[in-house]
Amino acid sequence: MLSEKPHGGVPDAAFDDVPPPRALPQRQVLADSVYEAIKAMVMDHQIKPGARVGIEALARALEVSPTPVREALARLEADGLVTKRSLAGYRATDLLTVEGIEELFEMRMLLEPHAVALAAERATEAQLDHVEELMEQMRNEPEEGDSYALYGRFAALDQQFHDTLATASGRVLLADAVERLHAHLHIFRLSAITGAGPATVAEHERILRALLRRNSDRAAQAMREHLRSSLERQLHCFRDGA
Repeated sequence: MLSEKPHGGVPDAAFDDVPPPRALPQRQVLADSVYEAIKAMVMDHQIKPGARVGIEALARALEVSPTPVREALARLEADGLVTKRSLAGYRATDLLTVEGIEELFEMRMLLEPHAVALAAERATEAQLDHVEELMEQMRNEPEEGDSYALYGRFAALDQQFHDTLATASGRVLLADAVERLHAHLHIFRLSAITGAGPATVAEHERILRALLRRNSDRAAQAMREHLRSSLERQLHCFRDGA
């Protein structure tokens, strides 16, 4: 039975101004690992598009309590990979159709060339250094594989490249709009296109060169060319039945 004065007879009021202990880092590590595990299941279609996502079943499979599973699903809902309906729980979102891909790239074409043009004028040296670091990492990452575990790092770096450029525009709402599209998660969830990695890196390098020269017109044009090429690769994949 708990004592009413658990601190050696010192009144509890003496601890009113003491800040609460910081959360254990292990809890965040667990939450992140559960999130990544469930995301991989969605990306690899182990949780099939449109399928119901059971919290208790996932908790048993991952050998964790339901709490980090609920937290992970909330994050995945923000990513656009699952949806939550009242009284119906979570379901994995459907895959993009051809029309969905075209609409996604239409939105990107409206937002990202303008963002990178502003970034060419406004990016700090630290932001440019970060973009160069991302490019160096992308050159050393496999972009292909049969599972998200293999190509996921490349996809994440690809997303960071675009999000960093949007942030460097100095326009908060514009950067938020680019990030909220979660374009790379939806695209890579369809399939990792064979041979797309070297082309993507080469297109990114053209964007980076324009940024380093502070050439906003060229940066915007390089981004448009990259997005058109990326869309064509996706549509070609659909035409081939991939």
